[in-house]
Amino acid sequence: MGPPSFEGGRLGYMWASRMPLGASMGPPSFKEGRTHDTRYATEQRVIDGARKPTVLLDSVASQANRMELALLEQRRRDRIELPLISVDFGEAFPDLGLMSCLETPHRVYDAILRDSLLDGEAFRASETGQQLTDANMADARAMLAHCPTALLFGAWDSTGPRGGMGNKFQRALVSEVVGVDFEAGTKVKSRIDPLQVAASVHLKIPKDNNRDWSVDPKAKSKQRPSEVNHSNVAPSRDEEAGGVTFAYGLHTAVLSLPAIRRLRFGDWSEAQVEAAHELLAALGVLTLALQQRSGYDFRSRCTLVPDEPGVLELVQADGTVEPLELSVDGARTVYGEALAAAKDAGIEWATDELRLEPMPKLVQLITASRAAQRAGKADES
Repeated sequence: MGPPSFEGGRLGYMWASRMPLGASMGPPSFKEGRTHDTRYATEQRVIDGARKPTVLLDSVASQANRMELALLEQRRRDRIELPLISVDFGEAFPDLGLMSCLETPHRVYDAILRDSLLDGEAFRASETGQQLTDANMADARAMLAHCPTALLFGAWDSTGPRGGMGNKFQRALVSEVVGVDFEAGTKVKSRIDPLQVAASVHLKIPKDNNRDWSVDPKAKSKQRPSEVNHSNVAPSRDEEAGGVTFAYGLHTAVLSLPAIRRLRFGDWSEAQVEAAHELLAALGVLTLALQQRSGYDFRSRCTLVPDEPGVLELVQADGTVEPLELSVDGARTVYGEALAAAKDAGIEWATDELRLEPMPKLVQLITASRAAQRAGKADES
């Protein structure tokens, strides 16, 4: 398999997964469900010429996060060369350790990086930070050099100095998984209290600390043991978030070559631009291969297994389809060759991980947040 051809319109694949008879799956739920039949993201889609009810199993954003983590694992294991910017929380918060731009929600434009320091200087004020702030579709050199994954998964500098007017990069790699021909289920719950605490007992529960409750011997309070997680819970059912069954799961992944071709790189020569495009396409192909190998265990009660391996297809501009072999080793080789060619063409590529440290105010914010969580105030608004 050679470097991806840019004569085509897209690279992509689809696979279907059948469900065991009667098995119930757990899609992601959303708070806005009270105005709908379920708390799941459902819609009618036209599939194979027919309208079918579908339910979202893993969103485009969630799929991007999973693919980024697969790339991060390869980078941490020195299996691939990939520019990386990370914030080192190890000194203040060992459990956080290094948090990279492959883990932050807004990638290199995230507030976590914005509120960090590079050699004692605010990251956005540093030379690299300014270059990334100025990067755009017409000149993406800095983004390619320091965070090329943002050119694949998309990025919007909404947290920077320009706010909503910050530069945007569209997604070139899109992946999504849905359940087709679904039926909503019902979830039931109940609890038998081994202490057999009576629901009729009255409690005094302070507003600022519900763990500091006490029994109200005069029974003037209307507060009950269930408010502090004691006593039985009567059987109930939830028809808005009770899981789903469906005919099959459908995964669609597309790497848009036109989206990559729209990226320009300042005053680079056409040879350099072509090398950059081929490098990004090779990185996208590797990402798809890693995703398939990682599997599809999305959450509790939502694990899928393909009916057969996904086949990568190159769709030409005229609609002609050409199947391509897809394996992690092969894709990694192609990526390495594309990177070597890009370096030979004089393309800048940050090989060393750029490590930032959190600003004192960010450390204070995390410390205060954790203190609030320990006090049971984390959800107060």
